This record gives sequence, structure tokens and C-alpha cells, in this order.
Amino acid sequence: MFVPIEKVARHFTVSVSTIRAWVRQDKVPSDTYIKVGNTYRFNLDAVEAALVKARSDEEFDDRQLELDFDADEDI
Repeated sequence: MFVPIEKVARHFTVSVSTIRAWVRQDKVPSDTYIKVGNTYRFNLDAVEAALVKARSDEEFDDRQLELDFDADEDI
């Protein structure tokens, strides 16, 4: 089921402007919403899954950077 942007903002406890920024920054993948004119409708479950995955990927990247940095100290 697709929901309006206001419901997505309430779900994540952020502003509608934040959701719009996430869309512009591709943090919300284009396959998780449809746009008709100036109106967006979001698949809330897909948006949540994409954001959770992006967060876990970021954490993995951060840990990898730490590991790479620690390895450089031994040289």
C-alpha cells in the first residue's frame, strides 16, 4: 500500500522536508515510491527496509575504515 509523504514523516518522526531531502539525496530509492505530478506516494515497508539496509551498510563501511586505519598503524 502506498501512503502520502506526511505518513512517512510521522513514521520516522522527521519532517516532510527531511523526507523530501532524503528523496533528493537518493537515500530513499526511487523504486520505493511513485510520483504523479508533484505528489509522492511511498511504499512504507520498502522505504523502511531500504533505510535500514543503508544504515547497516554505513556501519559496515565505518568498521572497515577503522580496520584499514588500524592496519596502517602497524606499518
